[in-house]
Parts: sequence; C-alpha cells; structure tokens
Amino acid sequence: MAMGGGASFPFQWPSDPGLDAVALPPLPTVVPDAAAAGVAYYAAADMHAAMPSALPDFAAALAAMRREEEEAAGIRLVHLLMSCAGAVEAGDPAAASAHLADAHAALAAVSPSSGIGRVAVHFSAALSRRLFPPTPSPPTPATQPPAEAAADHAFLYHQFYEAGPYLKFAHFTANQAILEAVHGCTHVHIIDFNLMQGLQWPALIQALALRPGGPPSLRLTGIGPPSPPGRDDLRDVGVRLADLARSVRVHFSFRGVAANRLDEVRPWMLQVSQGEAVAVNSVLQLHRLVAGDSDSDDPARAAAAPIDAVLECVASMRPRVFAVVEQEADHNKAGFLDRFTEALFYYSAVFDSLDAASGGGGAVDAAAEAYLEREICDIVCGEGAERRERHEPLRRWRDRLGRAGLAGVPLGANALRQARMLVGLFSGEGHCVEEADGCLTLGWHGRPLFSASAWRAEENNHQSDSNADASSSGGGSEESNISCSS
Repeated sequence: MAMGGGASFPFQWPSDPGLDAVALPPLPTVVPDAAAAGVAYYAAADMHAAMPSALPDFAAALAAMRREEEEAAGIRLVHLLMSCAGAVEAGDPAAASAHLADAHAALAAVSPSSGIGRVAVHFSAALSRRLFPPTPSPPTPATQPPAEAAADHAFLYHQFYEAGPYLKFAHFTANQAILEAVHGCTHVHIIDFNLMQGLQWPALIQALALRPGGPPSLRLTGIGPPSPPGRDDLRDVGVRLADLARSVRVHFSFRGVAANRLDEVRPWMLQVSQGEAVAVNSVLQLHRLVAGDSDSDDPARAAAAPIDAVLECVASMRPRVFAVVEQEADHNKAGFLDRFTEALFYYSAVFDSLDAASGGGGAVDAAAEAYLEREICDIVCGEGAERRERHEPLRRWRDRLGRAGLAGVPLGANALRQARMLVGLFSGEGHCVEEADGCLTLGWHGRPLFSASAWRAEENNHQSDSNADASSSGGGSEESNISCSS
C-alpha cells in the first residue's frame, strides 16, 4: 500500500545492530505429497521448532493465586473473630462490635463452602446474638417448651447421625463393649441415658440373636424427655424395638422413663433386679451435667455439680459396663476467649470432616449443620446455668469417673479393627480411629473429635447371672412398659 503525503509506515523493524546475528528458527518444510495437491502441510517437529516456548498455564496460576488470597482472608477472619471474643471477655462491647463488623466484611472474601467460611458464618452469628440479643428473643432449646425442644433435637440428631460417621462410631463402639461385658449372661438389662429414636439398639438386638448358645433375655430401660400431650414417644420406640426382637426370637421387654434431666432419675426408677447383668449407656450426655468450670478447686462448687449425683447412681448399680461417648474437646473453660478459640478450631475440623463424608463440595446436610449450629450458639452465647454444651477432654473424664469409683475397661484390638472398618464404610479419607490407653477416638487428620470409653465399678462383685425373672414392680408415674417373647 502506498503511503501518500510524506507519511511513514507506522511500524518498522528495530534497527538493532545485532539482529543479523540472531539465529532464527528454520522455516517449516512442506510435505511433498501435500504440495502436489496444492495444500501446504507442515511437519509437527518443524511446527514445534518454529513456536516459542509454551505459555504458562494462566488458569492454574490464577486458581493458585485465588486459593492463596482466600487462605489469607480466612486467617484474617479467624483473627478478627478471636479479637471480637477477646473484647467480649474484656467487657469492651464497642471494640467487640467493631471487630465483628470487620469480620462480617471479611466473610465476603471467603467461600461459604469452605470449612473456615462455613464455620465462621455460625460463629459470627453467635457473636452477633451475644452482643445484640434479638427482641423478642427467638426460642432456643433452653427456652422452648421441653416437649417441643426435644422433638426438634431428635430430628436434628437423626440427620447428624445420617450425615457423618460420628454417631455410628459411638453406637458401634458402645455396643461392642456391652456385647463383651455380658458374654454368657442369660439376663441382660441395658439402661440408655438418651433413647432418642432407639437408633443404637437394632444392631445390638440382632447381634445378641446370633450369639452362640442362644440370645439372652433382654430388658431395655430408655430415658428420655416427656412427650407432648396425647403422645408417648418412648413407648413408640419400644414397640418398634419389640417388633424387631420378636422377628429375631429375642425375649425382650422395654420400659421408658420420662425425665427432663438425668439427675432427676433415681436408682429405684430403673428397677434393677438381682441377678441381672446391667449395662449403662451414655452417648453425648454427661457433659450437660457438668456445672461451672471443671478446673475449679472449690470443693463446694464441685460437690454441687449434677454429674456427681448421676455417677453415684451409676456406681450404685454395679454395672458390668458403663459405655461413655463424648466430644473430645475442651469447651468448659472459665475464660470466654479460651473457650471460643477451642470451639472455633474444633468445629472447623468437624465441618471439614462432614464435607468429606458427604462427598465434598460443601454439600453438608442443612439439618446436620443446624445440629452443630445449636451447639456453637450455646457455647458462645450461654453463660452460667444456661450453658449446656460443656464438652471436656477424655483425660478430665478419666479423673472424674475415677473419683466416682469407676475403673476403665480396655476396648480391645478387635473393637479398634472393627471400628476402623466401620468408619471406612461410611466416610471419606481423612477420618481416623486410634486407641489410647484402652479408649478409642475418632478424629479428622489426626485430631481427635469424639472419644469412646468403657467403665465398671471398681469393686464389682461380678455376681453370677441367674435364671430368675428379670422383671420387678414399682417405678415412676411416667413410664412405658412393653414385653414380647419369641
């Protein structure tokens, strides 16, 4: 193209004196056969020689950069939440509010499907509720009518059971300890501190049905909250279990004991008979009976804890086994910041593990998440007698149960092996079952989250089991009795 008017061409080769010395790649060669057809094809080797080196994978680099940015945002978010908790402990609501506002802004930079993003939403909401209590206050498990609160908790408990391996591990390990403790006994009486929907017991009934020499006569006493008017939820559970026991030819009887709190239950209500092999079961219940700071050195304060009355009741029944499953956490510290920090990292691990169990992608069941959200809200917002979720580590339970006259019963290698197989069936990679001093823990990437242990009275006289009738009369006014025979 001719350029008129004296204009010069806008692009020129650079007048670099060394340009002639630069070795340019050879021109690609034409494939002869293709040239004859009038089409130019080039050999692959020539194309590679003519092309510059491969460009960086910008998509991967961008994704890595975004991950780094999100990790940095997550770390900043954690620091803001902890700063808010520290200001709450210091009694500085203005500073706490400022830190919380910054945390809400930082949440926008963190994916809500990530572990820290999901758990931060619940902790920031709990801090907001503590700093700015809604008016009127929405109902909580502590303020709801007992029957309504129990129904909500039962539904969420069931969803949490289905969503992850933790309650399955708890039920399996407790059942294994009970099976070994009542081996050879012909009359077995199980006392369940939290019957719920009876999810734990079908597997045990079926295992007893297959026991060499035939199944024992089984009594189950299930403790639970009173039912709403016109219903008897404890009895309904007992009927379903009785139908199952009949189908597998296990002689079975059930009795429900309604109580709002475990420390309201007295030994006479449980109707333990002479000659029965007694097993007591507590899954995620004992921590709710620990009042105040467990590290307190005040004997009067320690003596007032409801847990002492319940453990005294257990020891008085001389059980062959007392199966205990609790959260492996330390959420009963006196200082709010310590309690908050421990809970923040604990529930981050729990949410990560549930995400893996559900297949990843942040698809944790909403109801299972609501179950954990209630615990978080109680730990963050509750103080004094209002706080129910007082999780403590296994080492503290060892001390407390030992003071009550209970000695540990080791959970053997068989229980460990089978628990690992069970967890492998119902969860993704990262979950681990470990043994420590005769107890089992279920954790996530090496961090213990739940612990299972077995106990019995130190002076258990191990009376031989008799064939006497296991039933007896008496009991509280709110009870349900069901019997069936094969």
